[in-house]
Amino acid sequence: MEALALILLVLIILASISVHEFAHAQTADILGDPTPRLAGRLTLNPLAHLDPIGFLALILIHIGWAKPVPINPYNFKNPNQGMMLTGLAGPLSNFILAWVLAVLFRTLPVSGYLWGYLMSNAIFVNLALMIFNLLPVPPLDGSRIFTQFLPVEWQYNLERYGFWILIFIIIFPPTQQLLFYVIESLYRLLV
Repeated sequence: MEALALILLVLIILASISVHEFAHAQTADILGDPTPRLAGRLTLNPLAHLDPIGFLALILIHIGWAKPVPINPYNFKNPNQGMMLTGLAGPLSNFILAWVLAVLFRTLPVSGYLWGYLMSNAIFVNLALMIFNLLPVPPLDGSRIFTQFLPVEWQYNLERYGFWILIFIIIFPPTQQLLFYVIESLYRLLV
């Protein structure tokens, strides 16, 4: 049963990441940037979005990444707004997917351990992807959404030190607990 649970978790993560990255690509394409389409990223195929090292890290240490969707902000009519909307699309897609799964979980007349395991993990993974990606630290999506409102010096410093800030957030127990609390609270609201 443990092997099946691991396989299901891997499939959930692949599907969730694919939806997230596809949402970025689709939004950029709609807003006038053909770069993701030309790079073959306008797809739900997990292989197009998979970064092998990032995926392995996600499985082993629960922190990982996908291949970033290439975007050229100069193709948008309004580059700042285009980047903000494109950045927001990924986390929003994960929230919508978690919400749809929660509705199905609560309303479909299906029961059993495997069904519960699959649905609860799929909901949790999508909420975790959403919350983590909304952090306003480069290279996460939240930096595209929120940092444009900061002074240029702050934006520069966030870009410069973003990786280290992110590592600190990940390994510092109070921020870990805060992130988990937010994810768990949203999970309880949906389920």
